[in-house]
Amino acid sequence: MLCVAASLLFIFEVNGQNLTKYIDPIIGTGGHGHTFPGVSVPFGMVQLSPDNGSEGWDWCSGYNYADTTIAGFSHMHLSGTGCGDWTDISVMPHTSHIDELSKYFKVGFSHTNEQAKAGFYEVKLNSGVVVALTATEHCGLHKYTFPKGSNAHVKFQLTYMINYDSAINTYVRLVNDTTIVGYRYSSGWAKTQRVYFAAKLSVSIKKMTIYDNNTKKEVILAATNNRYNAELEFGDLKGIPLLIKVGLSNVSTDKALLALDEIPNWDFDEVKRQAENKWETEMQKITVKTSDEKLKRIFYTALYHTCIAPVLYSDKDGEYKNAEGNTMNMGDGQRYTVFSLWDTFRGLHPLFTLTQPERNKDILNSMLAFCDETGLLPVWDLSTYETNCMSGYHAVPVLADAVLKNTSGIDPERVLEAMKRSAFQDVRGTKDYRTYGYVPQDKAWHTVTKTLEYAFDDWCIAQVAYKLGRIEDYELFMKRAAAYKLLFDKETGFIRAKNSDGTWTQPFDPYYTSTDGSKSFYEEGNAWQYTFFVPHDIRGLAKGFGSYDAFSRKLDALFSAPSGVKGESAPPDVSGLIGQYAHGNEPSHHIAYIYSYIGESWKTQRWVRMIMDSMYHDQPEGYSGNEDCGQMSAWAVWSMTGFYPANPGKGEYVFGSPMFEEVTMRLPSGNTMLIKTKNAGKNNPYIQSVMLNGTTYTKVYIDHETLLAGGVLEIEMGSQPNKDYGKNPIDWPSSTN
Repeated sequence: MLCVAASLLFIFEVNGQNLTKYIDPIIGTGGHGHTFPGVSVPFGMVQLSPDNGSEGWDWCSGYNYADTTIAGFSHMHLSGTGCGDWTDISVMPHTSHIDELSKYFKVGFSHTNEQAKAGFYEVKLNSGVVVALTATEHCGLHKYTFPKGSNAHVKFQLTYMINYDSAINTYVRLVNDTTIVGYRYSSGWAKTQRVYFAAKLSVSIKKMTIYDNNTKKEVILAATNNRYNAELEFGDLKGIPLLIKVGLSNVSTDKALLALDEIPNWDFDEVKRQAENKWETEMQKITVKTSDEKLKRIFYTALYHTCIAPVLYSDKDGEYKNAEGNTMNMGDGQRYTVFSLWDTFRGLHPLFTLTQPERNKDILNSMLAFCDETGLLPVWDLSTYETNCMSGYHAVPVLADAVLKNTSGIDPERVLEAMKRSAFQDVRGTKDYRTYGYVPQDKAWHTVTKTLEYAFDDWCIAQVAYKLGRIEDYELFMKRAAAYKLLFDKETGFIRAKNSDGTWTQPFDPYYTSTDGSKSFYEEGNAWQYTFFVPHDIRGLAKGFGSYDAFSRKLDALFSAPSGVKGESAPPDVSGLIGQYAHGNEPSHHIAYIYSYIGESWKTQRWVRMIMDSMYHDQPEGYSGNEDCGQMSAWAVWSMTGFYPANPGKGEYVFGSPMFEEVTMRLPSGNTMLIKTKNAGKNNPYIQSVMLNGTTYTKVYIDHETLLAGGVLEIEMGSQPNKDYGKNPIDWPSSTN
């Protein structure tokens, strides 16, 4: 990995490129994107960013572009999630003493005084304090410039929280006149969270005030052991910047002190430069050529967002504490958390097999370590705690994709056994799923979603079993993978819910969805979106409609149906609607690509281009829904490049509508794939012909092995569809039936 990183930096230095200038962390912070604008290095533990001091769905990251106040700069954030948590170890500079009785003291700011770049954030608060931030993997670096004549204060707000989170025990201790340590234990979306910190200051502390239950105790250069918050006072700094290093650990304050070593001096610009170089290395993995600067901003910001989560959880030596409080060690690897798998199994994790070959081993082994510690693979792992958010057991397709692509550094036998644990658990409707062959609505909630997602996950288990020669397991899980057929209603043309006696659940409305699971058959979606979630057997699903033509008409109807959903408590996640196609939520992400499975790849090309043009922008409201830890961005990275893993367990990338003149992919094999697009442009969304290494290429997809071999893929585009391209069944992507 070090060699790869060095070679990419060499390319940067020789070519004089600066791709990080196209990264705009403000994209996605507005609307329902739920991203944060602050600083991190790729996948770093420290994700240091401003918080508005507001709560609610659109502040899941702590920040929304529509807000005009800042209440602090905390060190841990969630990117694009639909639930709010973290914002741990909040620090806020002030020009005077702040009364602890106020919940949060918010300071106004203007976006004209704010800038966000890869590895750097700066804002001038209305108080006159200029805040600049940068970071390493485990350490954040603050630079505060106070107005001359003001009395500089810095508050460590350990009780700061948003949404579900709440501090249950905090601690702070003055080590000496420039160092404090402490911790924050909290309960929220993840019921058990522990964050330890150490802060080193460039200026001596004149006074430290500890607040305990809204009372205060002054401490001058002496240790204390009190709870809640601490305020540091420095006097008039006469315009000299105050710098603060804040190291994090999930193990101990001693480990947090060691994290400070990642920043050995007070050279803010050098730390900022190193952070930018780490981002430049990531951007150099996929380089694009276009005269459209807007497209570059959209693409590189999306690629940036694919490198935020999962989040580093262990210390530099691989040590961490799990949710049970046990100190563990990953040995020669690192532990990661924030696995939004219901979202990210679709496009983000398949992308990692190309862009993160070394780090991906640790990510995969983190899932297996989670299984060792809890008994099951993660569903939604936050701080190594199982939140059990969303449906399916989607660590399975992530691990299957890796095994089937021969990813080194993981044990396939261990993977299969872990998968089977999830498949034979007795919670989340799985026991009824095995008993009835589907999840009955009178036994559980969101039963269609659960049935479809378990069926796909089981298909993935079957593929791994087959690869390992476990034929009995293969046959069992292939049978379970056909569960979707039991819920297909030929009369209505939708996959819908059944009760345990085999009768259809009533009433039925394909436009209906609800956050009340007892009334909703689908999780964050409706029958229109979920009827097409059979990525492993698209043609088998199509045959249920009587013919491929009938299936194509059903797909057409999805995109032309009236937009909007019904339901007294319809989830806001169902957004970004084109007809009933909902790009703002992940269940729709593969749908435009499935035309190619029935010989109509030109329709795939048309809809992919329309989705890309209408759902991604270089503005704060740049995403049509929650960015969801990199999945919304991964779809854009894949689709702008020219293909997408419509079945994320198969290793086949279905062609869409490439948007750049050239794309250079630097692959983990050491090879390079150059994608050259002739007649690329807004008015030419349709593929006319494809050539691979100088030879006519008729398939409508490229498989993983062919991509890794590298070469030159030439795609000619046009303004009108070539309906003969991809018409021959021999050129279609794989399907079970």
